[in-house]
Amino acid sequence: MKKGLMITWLSAIALSLALSSCKDETVSEITLNNQAIGERSGSPYEAPGAIYLIDNDANANRVMRFDRSYDGSLSNKQAWLTGGLGTGGGLGSQGAVIRYRNYLLVVNAGSNEISVFRVFGSSLMLTDVEPSQGIMPVSLTASRNLVYVLNAGGDGNIAGFSLNSQGGLDFIPGSAQPLSSSAAGGAQIAFDFSGRTLVVTEKATNTISVYSTINPNGVAGPPTTYQSAGNTPFGFDFGRANMLFVSEAFGGAAGASTLSSYRLNPSGNLELIDGPVATLQTAACWAVVSNDGKYTYTTNTGSASVTGFSISPSGYLELLDESGVSGTTGAGPIDAGFSPASNFLYTLNAGSDSITMFAVDDDGSLTNIGEWEGLPDGAAGLAVD
Repeated sequence: MKKGLMITWLSAIALSLALSSCKDETVSEITLNNQAIGERSGSPYEAPGAIYLIDNDANANRVMRFDRSYDGSLSNKQAWLTGGLGTGGGLGSQGAVIRYRNYLLVVNAGSNEISVFRVFGSSLMLTDVEPSQGIMPVSLTASRNLVYVLNAGGDGNIAGFSLNSQGGLDFIPGSAQPLSSSAAGGAQIAFDFSGRTLVVTEKATNTISVYSTINPNGVAGPPTTYQSAGNTPFGFDFGRANMLFVSEAFGGAAGASTLSSYRLNPSGNLELIDGPVATLQTAACWAVVSNDGKYTYTTNTGSASVTGFSISPSGYLELLDESGVSGTTGAGPIDAGFSPASNFLYTLNAGSDSITMFAVDDDGSLTNIGEWEGLPDGAAGLAVD
């Protein structure tokens, strides 16, 4: 933990932010379609919370926070310096910003660092900035007070840290592990629900790597690599019974994107259940699963759309809409996130520098309820609470 951050912490108490191939900070008011919300058959409301992203500024990276209202609308943008640097462009990853317990963790891809914030209501307090033990950190995951980062630059690697009670990160010796090759194009890292297995998608090698048996010291075992069912595996999310749902961008080829489902067994073996299943859209890069495990959605960067699938109890996939378009977003949707009860879905749109808001009905259908415009160009990551 870097010295001097405790002083910053106490001062803050006193005073009370695509596939790489997938503006200023003036913030405009959102347009909220209240009539559309009222027409939903399911509950249109949820306890208030927040959403977080990074502006990814190459000169001074910032976290941006928005209040999330009971009706899904956004307001009251705030920003905090991360103490590191962004890249000023797309990260080509999922998981650049994550919420874990009382903390928010973000990547500083331009300075090869990770920043940790403690969340105090509507305020954030920077508690640590640490080297990522690699080049260009792009994705984070946390479980059981362990934090792992995916470094996509250079040869690429993963590295682990323990998160201490002061909000500091301590590197775990021996935890740095290679990717499957030196040009893997890592897209995302995530723990499974047990917190004992890590999964990494690699765009350039068309593979999924599984790091099993996290030992008592927090060190992951070497990777076992599986061929992806579809080309360019990118974002993923876990559903019921440790099922894994992976988007496949197929290099951004028009209309070629797919989604596949897998089962991650307790032994760490990855088994294909279904797929690749066509989205009928272009550059499906990010994937999220509803909290009840019944629906999964991809954001399609090249089509400005969201594709929804129903998930059977055994993990089979079926398009919610024959066209593959469950919702229309701003240009270039990248990151996506559900509110905790999955009543609302948000997409970060890199092409239009905006956030699209959807209400999610009981049948998985989406209703566009508004758009927040005027985000900084290059904004990345999305965490919702």
